[in-house]
Amino acid sequence: MMTYRNSLPTLTLLAVLMTLLSGCASINLDTHVAETPEQALTIAADENDPQRAQRYLLRIASDYQNKGNHTAARKILRHNLLKSAKGQPLEQQRLLAMASAIELDDRAWAKELAATGNAEDFLNYPSDLLPRAANLQAQTYALAGKPLDAATTLILLGQTDSSTSPQSIHDKIWSQLKNVSSTKLQANTDNAIGFENQGWLELAMTLRNTDGNLDAQGRLIREWQNNWPGHPAAQTLPKDLALMADISSLRPENIVLALPLNGPLASAGKAIRDGFIAAYYNDISANRSKTDIRVVDTTNQSFRDLYSKLSSGNADLIVGPLEKDGLTELADMNTLPVPVLGLNYLPSDSKAPSGLYQYGLSAEDEARQIAEQLAADNITRILALIPNGEWGDRVTSALTNKLQETGVTALHVQRFIPEDNLRAITADVLGVTASRQRAIDVERTIGLNVEFEPRPRQDAEAIVMVAAPTIARQFKPLFAFYFAGNLPVYAPSITYEGIPNPSRDRDLNNVIFTDIPWVLAGDNPLRSDAEQYLSGTKGQLGRLFAMGADAWQLSKRLPLLQQVKDAAIDGHTGTLTMAPSGAIHREQLWAKFVNGTPEILETKSPDALVSDE
Repeated sequence: MMTYRNSLPTLTLLAVLMTLLSGCASINLDTHVAETPEQALTIAADENDPQRAQRYLLRIASDYQNKGNHTAARKILRHNLLKSAKGQPLEQQRLLAMASAIELDDRAWAKELAATGNAEDFLNYPSDLLPRAANLQAQTYALAGKPLDAATTLILLGQTDSSTSPQSIHDKIWSQLKNVSSTKLQANTDNAIGFENQGWLELAMTLRNTDGNLDAQGRLIREWQNNWPGHPAAQTLPKDLALMADISSLRPENIVLALPLNGPLASAGKAIRDGFIAAYYNDISANRSKTDIRVVDTTNQSFRDLYSKLSSGNADLIVGPLEKDGLTELADMNTLPVPVLGLNYLPSDSKAPSGLYQYGLSAEDEARQIAEQLAADNITRILALIPNGEWGDRVTSALTNKLQETGVTALHVQRFIPEDNLRAITADVLGVTASRQRAIDVERTIGLNVEFEPRPRQDAEAIVMVAAPTIARQFKPLFAFYFAGNLPVYAPSITYEGIPNPSRDRDLNNVIFTDIPWVLAGDNPLRSDAEQYLSGTKGQLGRLFAMGADAWQLSKRLPLLQQVKDAAIDGHTGTLTMAPSGAIHREQLWAKFVNGTPEILETKSPDALVSDE
């Protein structure tokens, strides 16, 4: 009896433990909902059956995804408890992982997933999941910097799934092939296996060698279709390529060139007119039997009234006006029945009507490019000199807004007019005036004369100088005079007259500036011919002549630029692209004054920007 009584507490303890253990085991992993990822992982770790635990974790991760909580799903999907998954659990884990990596833009995770798979992996999924699995796999490869693998996945999907829209999948394939570097593309084109792969790669490689010439691209696309008549893409071209192939049918035939030919803007209007017509006659793709160009003088008349007259005729496109006021007169219209390529820009607070395109030598574009170049050169703090007035206000706004976007701080923006004392202006922007005033305050405080040599502020890393040549040539030596000659100086095209003048521009040595290819690039057949037979092709008028030449190129391609993502024209005024608003943006060249002469600075090629392809 004594022995029985002594064992009673032991039995009671065992019963309690069994109850606790049975309580843990009573959790139904098929229905349990975890409150946190950590709770789910703890419960799964206590489960003796690894596969049952993995199925539980995958269900919880899927629940989090359905609720939009991909961060919680990632904690579960990347845990070691799922590393040993095989078969169906592994396929489910990979599918869920790709979805969350894409939603979270997690490139590191995407690279891990891409490194452990291949293009055929999505074929392991049931037929109803094939499109989802393939698209997630392609997006993961793209996020991992492997656009060629993404394209290969989509090509394979097109071969195996008849439910997918050919147009949709071909658009996606092409969007990936455009991001493959030329080196990688050439290597794979030479060793391609399979009819469809070979066709796609040859198409991409063929168009890669056209130097951005859209007319040549359209011709090559049609030639490729003739050479690959049985290829799926030949029958259903990607939308981008279909537009390029049909570019000739999209060209306007009756063009009205509406420009000021008298009054204060006459010189500018005539330079643009001459550039437009010279480019037209220099364009071997132009159909002279169909194209009609009519020149109309906009001087001293309402452009709104002129537009009403022109649009009631047979015009397909109106190029103009040059005057900002004339362009503004169209802003209150919802739709323009005849498209207009305006040669200026609406105020930033105006909404462009449908059918209005805007193009010009925008100072704001140059200001934004300066900000981007500063960031690319790892410069984080700058000083700026910008003229007063409405033009300077627009430059200041564009520059400071872009600086903020790129993480560059404008420590001080000094405004000026040409009549100002430029030495005083320079001392102000460099902080020398403030330094001198501090010394005066110290003398007044202590009642003694203090030996003092004013110094510029030490926190600036560069100077942005927006000034005409005559003013810029005075500012640059003053920077050195105030001990800031070591600071790099960035400037827009206004600083260069556009004609080499080493004896005068030596004062601008080491100034880095942006300008259009017409001014800076060496080999330009149109410029050579124009200089031989026409006047007004150099300096500021030369820039306007180049603008007119690019207006001709734009007139043929406006729908293409608007509808094709990443479409661009290598023009005389820069690389031209179109914003959704219809505004044309330009990317210019960069140069540096060396011994008074501009020398073009090299920029990274697009291939250098592609990840690991």
